[in-house]
Amino acid sequence: MTQKLSTTNHDRHVAGLKYVYPVISRRAGGLSIGVNFNPNNACNWRCIYCQVPDLQRGNAPDMDFELLAEELGFFLDYVQHGDFFEQFNLDVDQRVIKDIAISGNGEPTSLKDFDKAVKLIGDIATEAGIFPAGKFVLISNGSLLHQPAVQKGLVELHRHGGELWFKLDSATVEGRKLINNTGQNQQKLLQNLKIASRLCTTKLQTCMLHYRDQVWSNAEKQAYLELLREARKQEIKLQKVMLYSLARQSFQPEADELAKVSLDEMNSFAADIQALGYDVGVSI
Repeated sequence: MTQKLSTTNHDRHVAGLKYVYPVISRRAGGLSIGVNFNPNNACNWRCIYCQVPDLQRGNAPDMDFELLAEELGFFLDYVQHGDFFEQFNLDVDQRVIKDIAISGNGEPTSLKDFDKAVKLIGDIATEAGIFPAGKFVLISNGSLLHQPAVQKGLVELHRHGGELWFKLDSATVEGRKLINNTGQNQQKLLQNLKIASRLCTTKLQTCMLHYRDQVWSNAEKQAYLELLREARKQEIKLQKVMLYSLARQSFQPEADELAKVSLDEMNSFAADIQALGYDVGVSI
């Protein structure tokens, strides 16, 4: 454990553990303790900007709950009472755990016992005194929110004061097919957003990027704004919209054709979203 952490280094194996890894997160604003439910690099979507090598279609494998508990307990103690910050050369202002984030190398809600895993993580982190100063975050594409175990997991997340970062990279069917390689329709998207917002604090997480001049066009931006208007009409409560762009290398076939969106363009779009009454954050 001698390398320096940064927003461009999200190596899932940096701590030498199966499930737990540290990152410096742009959106969290500092040290995030990640929990990877998908060590098999399997996901039900295939986002063209995904940084996971050898990504495959599929679900999370069965969880070794005893190992997860052992790793998380060990790592939290290492950060709180060991020499973690010195080992990884973290700046003084980054020497605090901003959150524990269920994320990783695929869609975490595809885990069979998702609710059990959320409860385990929440209980261990609470006992270690991480919450409420630090956040409990689930990063998800939101596609499996119709499943009972996922909904129970969101209830557990909420019980620990947690929040869902719901991926929305396009507000059109065509855009999601191009960016995320999913056929998710508008009705399903809105249904899942409604389920999420009623069960726990929900934020939208949106990656803005350029790809063959086909994504994040003016038409895409207008569709996104219209979706936010529709969400408001349906009383879907979104606490925040988080915009960001590319920071790390994609390992997908489209990688060489991707380009990050400028800060000026993101700020301009953020202003349009704010005009609708939403809180917006921009990360570079």
